[in-house]
Amino acid sequence: VGIPAGVKIHSPVYAKNPQAAGRLALMWLTGKVQKTEELEVLDIDEERYRREELSTRLYGYLLVPREKTLTQNRKAPTPVSETASIEAIAYDIIEAMEPETCYLIGAGTTTRGIMHLLGLKNTLIGVDLICGKKLVAADLYGDTILTYIKGRRTKLIVTVTGGQGYLFGRGNQQLTPEVIKEIGKENIIILATKAKLAALGGRPLLVDTYDEACNLSLCGYYRAVTGYGEYTMCRVTID
Repeated sequence: VGIPAGVKIHSPVYAKNPQAAGRLALMWLTGKVQKTEELEVLDIDEERYRREELSTRLYGYLLVPREKTLTQNRKAPTPVSETASIEAIAYDIIEAMEPETCYLIGAGTTTRGIMHLLGLKNTLIGVDLICGKKLVAADLYGDTILTYIKGRRTKLIVTVTGGQGYLFGRGNQQLTPEVIKEIGKENIIILATKAKLAALGGRPLLVDTYDEACNLSLCGYYRAVTGYGEYTMCRVTID
């Protein structure tokens, strides 16, 4: 059983969060779970990543205790066919941007659509800051983000991890609990194509930062932008 530690984990051998990994291990040791299934061990292809290409590589298979409520799904890439949907979402966001407000653009192909439409350079797997539809700083992290946004009205734009549904705690460690608290729950904007939400099969969106209090504070209902002028109410929870 894989124990998630913040990186964008593509593989279904991992538990939903460290607590779920502990519960699953206990269930296996006490015989409450006895069946296993063979699952892929996946990770980003480092060579292609250095060429700014996002691709996963299969490293092998492991036997994992079968308990779907405690393990995550395999990360699903955004298909090329979603290009039009991503562009429609980007138009909606850009049209609503306020000139005196800063916008942190989180990692992901859906959020990247905003930067492409604005003609701005985008960090492949990172966080960029824009204001007045211009790039202020690129590839920011934690405390550095705080120095830029402290005392300034800021909104955070994030997307959903395909196939898994994570908002925070998977591949966006730059967005620390301190950054999230500074911005405020009310200033988080979620982007997700309809197909990405449909693929979750009604499951809620998830948060798994290293701050349990922050995770609990993020739970609730959010309006996700799914197209130009189109929105879906989504529930966010910790498991």
